[in-house]
Amino acid sequence: MTGPALTPLLIRYGRVGDMVMQAPLLHLLHRRYGRPCSLLSRGKWSSALYSGSGDVESIRQLRGRHTPFILSPQRWLLVRELQRHQGPIYISEDIPRQTQKIRELLARACVPEERCLFYLDCPQISSTHWVDRLLDFGCLTPPAFSASDYPWSESDLHRAPQLAISTQDRVDRDSWLQRRGFADRQLVLVQPGNKRTSRRKSSRQTDSKTWPVECWGALLRAMRRRLPEAQLVLCGSPPEASLLEAVRQSSGIERIGIAARDMPLRRLLAVAEIAHSMVTVDTGPAHLAAAAGCPLVVLYGAESPARWDRRSPFARPVINLGGPPQTTRVDELPLDEIVAAWLRLADAEGVEGQGRVASAACAA
Repeated sequence: MTGPALTPLLIRYGRVGDMVMQAPLLHLLHRRYGRPCSLLSRGKWSSALYSGSGDVESIRQLRGRHTPFILSPQRWLLVRELQRHQGPIYISEDIPRQTQKIRELLARACVPEERCLFYLDCPQISSTHWVDRLLDFGCLTPPAFSASDYPWSESDLHRAPQLAISTQDRVDRDSWLQRRGFADRQLVLVQPGNKRTSRRKSSRQTDSKTWPVECWGALLRAMRRRLPEAQLVLCGSPPEASLLEAVRQSSGIERIGIAARDMPLRRLLAVAEIAHSMVTVDTGPAHLAAAAGCPLVVLYGAESPARWDRRSPFARPVINLGGPPQTTRVDELPLDEIVAAWLRLADAEGVEGQGRVASAACAA
């Protein structure tokens, strides 16, 4: 960097998985412009994801997306903040209607267009995987700034998201493990649900990421046979609690933990750090687990692993099953194939992961 240090602003209105995948872009922008980024997002998860990140200086999370602008003091305050911002602004949003709303917000703040760079205005980006796309985007420069003043190097390009895990996160995790009776045991995580799980039944029936409850139960029984002393934990959000209970009952195994109402994102991140493995549908927590280094089996429906493959910053194994063109629904995946994939993880972890046991010593 030869120009003056600037604070980049990244704008993305994404869900959990989308926001996890912004981590390499945030790192690249921090390295290029010399200061940690400001992040503008929607929803409540960005603060949880980027708490303690050295690449993020401040986070603004928009609330009440249906509130008219004139009735939103938060948006008026945001306009004033945008008016004061002098650094480059990267809009990595890929949904046209959201991008248009962001354009209107920036116009209301009278932000010069030459200081902004919109992902949707960059047709030259041709990479397949989303992380690579975002890095290609971050290597571009808004017209108001000189690319030669803010260069980048290969060492600035992190090809896998990584999220900071603090001592406080680990203390909270170990306290939770003690309360739940899971301490000093291998943890195997299972994530059967996704954001559509809590919707009405007709929506769930058309959800390409749904795998039958009976199949999840059979998978749990296979896990118990392979690792009889491990603690199996069904993970999900509070609306997924009924699904997790149905899966537990289908397994016929009493000693299965359900973590739906006591597994916030920071805790899940710290738990995934020490977990033996995780089997999950293609959903946001899978990105979180990969970023923490948890070995994964990911079940894909209509989305392509080529674009959404979870990448581990610690080179931990990730096995992808399904997705176009082979399949377009998770329920097309046979039970035997998923069990076999997880057994490959279990065999690998038996040699490489003997120390990944649920205790504070693991993270010391």
